Amino acid sequence: MRSFFLVGLSALTLAACASSTPAPEKTAAPAPTVAAAPAPAKPAPQCYSGDHGKFFDVGSRTSISGVDVVCQPTSDGKGAQWMGAKSKR
Repeated sequence: MRSFFLVGLSALTLAACASSTPAPEKTAAPAPTVAAAPAPAKPAPQCYSGDHGKFFDVGSRTSISGVDVVCQPTSDGKGAQWMGAKSKR
C-alpha cells in the first residue's frame, strides 16, 4: 500500500509539472543609450634619447653623444627621428 501511495504521488507530481503553463517571458527593458566615447587622441610623435633616458617632443633640440640634434617628424607624420641640427652661422 505504501508503494502505491508513492507511485500515485509521483505520477500526480509529474502530471502537475508537465501540464503547467510556462511563466511569461520577461521582456528586457531597452538598454539606455550611451554616447560613444570619443576616440583617444593620437599621441604626437616623439624621439627617444638613451643618453637622457626620456622622450622629447618634435622640435626639441639637444646634444646626443656630443652631436647637436633636433627631433623632426618623419615624412609620413606617424613618427619622429633625430636629425643633425643645422648650425646658425
